[in-house]
Amino acid sequence: MENQAEISFSGKSEVLVVDDSRMILSMTRRILENSYSVHTVSSGEECLEFVKTHTPNLILLDFHMTGIDGLETLHRLKANLLTHHIPVIFLTGDEHNETEIKSLHDGAIDFISKNPLVPGVLLQRVKNTIELTLLQKNLQLEVDKQTRQIKKLTREIMQALSSTVDAKDHYTRGHSARVAKYSAEIARRMGKSEKEQEEIYYMGLLHDIGKIGVAGSIIRKNSRLTADEFEEIKEHPMAGFQILKNITALPSLAVGARWHHEHFDGSGYPDHLKGYQIPEEARIIAVADVYDALTSKRSYSEIRPQAVVRDIIEKSKGTHFDPDIADIMLKMIDEDKDYTMKENLQEE
Repeated sequence: MENQAEISFSGKSEVLVVDDSRMILSMTRRILENSYSVHTVSSGEECLEFVKTHTPNLILLDFHMTGIDGLETLHRLKANLLTHHIPVIFLTGDEHNETEIKSLHDGAIDFISKNPLVPGVLLQRVKNTIELTLLQKNLQLEVDKQTRQIKKLTREIMQALSSTVDAKDHYTRGHSARVAKYSAEIARRMGKSEKEQEEIYYMGLLHDIGKIGVAGSIIRKNSRLTADEFEEIKEHPMAGFQILKNITALPSLAVGARWHHEHFDGSGYPDHLKGYQIPEEARIIAVADVYDALTSKRSYSEIRPQAVVRDIIEKSKGTHFDPDIADIMLKMIDEDKDYTMKENLQEE
């Protein structure tokens, strides 16, 4: 059920008064009805039934009632995703502080004494609470809007950076985006949270950022690299790490850049890490990176047949790749019956 409008059809904010005293219900109605649309019920059970079809801006709730008392009614309201946000002010005739402390501790927004029920106090407390709640809601909406815009901008900047690297070689266009996509899917299948999936997506986008500093002639070379040229290529993980390490908002970005060429058996570079010494994110990107290289057209090779790609990944378990992560990629390959998980040359 969607939350209903904050304002009633009369244009007034809605207040629900819950009390087993007819006198209190009558008094609160007279005090509030000029400024608010007032609804009254006489029990906790009726209150819980009322909010199934209405979403008042505020509930004035008697603390002591027969049947479901005020505190239990509050607990049930707060436990329901559709009603937990409705502010509750307790009405009570108690003269000691324990009731007030308990009410506030359990989620009430305020506390009003009924001995006596002072009209000016009631009106001002209701006004303040409704205005504050509306202000908080509007502020949260603005924060959510700004957060979405920042996330969108962040992704667009990272996509632009990754495209800059890929553009150095026509044959690697789209490589970083595909590695990011495959890495995020592996992370999802590993049970990672949406936030973790998003982070590894960004790491995949920028894993090759260090190639900005590698000569284009080397990146585009379609013949075997010389020893010196290969040594220059091997510098790109550290170069990428140096570029990304100072982005404190996303410190994990540098992890993928530095260690995506490490091998599970320790034969990789730049730090010759072995096994689980290699950060998990880098182990994920390593599989995605090689998979895309095998399933993309390069200056030195065509797209491999799916069976060949699967065989290479299988044989590289425990040497090049973390076996568990490689198994996830193998499962993705097996599920891709039509071999769609590869570079789409018609879109390039």
